[in-house]
Amino acid sequence: MNAAAFAAKVRARETVVGYWVTLDAPPATERIARLGYDYVALDAQHGLFGYSGMLAGLTAIDAAATAVGLVRVAANDATPIGQALDAGAAGIIVPLVSTGADAARAVAATRYPPVGIRSYGPMRSMLRIGPAPAEANEAVTLLAMIETPEGLANVEEIAATPGIDGLYIGPSDLTIAVGGAGPADPAVADAFEDALVRIRRACEAAGIAAGLHTRTGEEAAKRLSEGFTLVTVASDLTHLEIAANAHLTAVRGER
Repeated sequence: MNAAAFAAKVRARETVVGYWVTLDAPPATERIARLGYDYVALDAQHGLFGYSGMLAGLTAIDAAATAVGLVRVAANDATPIGQALDAGAAGIIVPLVSTGADAARAVAATRYPPVGIRSYGPMRSMLRIGPAPAEANEAVTLLAMIETPEGLANVEEIAATPGIDGLYIGPSDLTIAVGGAGPADPAVADAFEDALVRIRRACEAAGIAAGLHTRTGEEAAKRLSEGFTLVTVASDLTHLEIAANAHLTAVRGER
């Protein structure tokens, strides 16, 4: 799937399923990307890699030839957004979007003039998406993260911002945003579910994708059945730890 085809699927609110990568391990990323996921997202905000790792990760995803590479950038700023796009990202996930103005700033950073402020220097993306600014503008997928109290309060305005293709929920931060003491606080489970419903309905009203990060394939399937259209399943580091622990438990006969 190429970037334009992926963007079209997201904008049509078709189901897309992805995987989350935090490690600087391109061969592992390539193996994951060839499994059949629609996208593989590289976490440049909290992930354990720098620019060269992001570039290598995007190259590995493209080598698998089935998924597209998305990047969660470090901040809602034109520089990291432009760098990720120039490196060949098919889409950008922008963290901590709290207002309509934040959303509009993210849109501008992903588009070339006259509709945005992206600086021209596509480097590797020229090979993957193309050099024509107008075509590149149309091919980029932009997801704004809702994960702060202010973002939740302004979610309808954010969703209605022209150029936003979908909202993406960071469940750990959103749990804290609704009053949780930590990222999986059961005391705010009802408030968290209410927030998910509000975000999903804002997306439906605006005609954009509703997306979120999930911990398991079972949870992802559940959220799709509720009306979400874009889900990410867990992450490489999480799965590595789970698998290693399961084997250790089996060999020691622990329960």
